[in-house]
Amino acid sequence: MTTFQAKIYVTLRPSVLDPAGTAVRSGLEHMGYDNVDQVRIGKYVELSLSAESEAAAAEQLDRMCDQLLANPVIENYRFEISATH
Repeated sequence: MTTFQAKIYVTLRPSVLDPAGTAVRSGLEHMGYDNVDQVRIGKYVELSLSAESEAAAAEQLDRMCDQLLANPVIENYRFEISATH
């Protein structure tokens, strides 16, 4: 078994309104940052897991994201995997 480190990025689908992102953009504008066109808020998750191979780890991560870490109806996700030493 190899231990893998995963970095998971979860973001709202482009078609989903992001009121938190809109509020942050408005706050930035009030602070003088009027060159920010759009803000989207998401989630970042790090985890480590043991698996037989990187492909097996990726398969497990895909299921984890689809079943718990992201809401596939309104969110997209992607992840990066690296073996730890």
